[in-house]
Amino acid sequence: MARKGPGPRQPLSQARPKLASEKPVPKLPTTKRVGGKPAGEVVPRPASRAPRPPRSRKDLQAHAAEAYARLSRAHPDAHCELVYETPLQLLVATILSAQCTDKRVNMVTPGLFRRYPDARALAAASPEEMEEAVRTTGFFRNKAKSIIAMANALLERHGGEVPATMEALVQLPGVGRKTANVVLGNAFGKSEGIVVDTHVARVSQRLALTRQSDPVAIEEDLVRLYPREQWAMFSHVLIFHGRRVCEARRPRCEVCVLRDVCPSSLAPGPVAVPGE
Repeated sequence: MARKGPGPRQPLSQARPKLASEKPVPKLPTTKRVGGKPAGEVVPRPASRAPRPPRSRKDLQAHAAEAYARLSRAHPDAHCELVYETPLQLLVATILSAQCTDKRVNMVTPGLFRRYPDARALAAASPEEMEEAVRTTGFFRNKAKSIIAMANALLERHGGEVPATMEALVQLPGVGRKTANVVLGNAFGKSEGIVVDTHVARVSQRLALTRQSDPVAIEEDLVRLYPREQWAMFSHVLIFHGRRVCEARRPRCEVCVLRDVCPSSLAPGPVAVPGE
């Protein structure tokens, strides 16, 4: 008589009946470990507060226009805070303002301008005298050297007068595009570009108006977004906003008029828009 085989195997779940005393093993949550928390503990993810950056060119232009309109209303008195009477004084003050506050520069320049009233007097100054005169503005050796060399170049090339063109200004020792834009826009009323200092760079990056870090590249992005007649005032309002609200270390987003449209905002909107 042939032996019968073992037959088909039963599933393990049917291998034996469950006893009434046995309880089902509860399943643990599948939440991943987050920030050192034990597995299974649900950690809420913080909701994003800031609006998304504009994606299309049309959206970016609308965003840029809205930002400028609000900042203009929030800072109607925005202006160049360096104190000067002549283009030469503004040129010297702007050179001194590198890595220095306008307030400190304005404390130094009255005595400096009395002692050296024109380009000839500045050019004749000894390095030691000039260094001592501008010492408190920081980097005084380089600044003194630049001022004396700039004054000599004015005498040699322009009869001691400050030229009113970008091409001529940037050829002067110690004068870059930012300094030239400051002089042209404020002393001559010419908009050849947008002044990009640390405040303009920081605020425009936070507003997603540019992704660049180089000042010249930032300026190229900004001049495409704004008409020429707004270039000078745009710099002023961003500088005012950067000094008073959008500070480098601790931006005061809770009082910012742009917090509901700024992709970098740390505070939720809505806001009270000035003038509305």
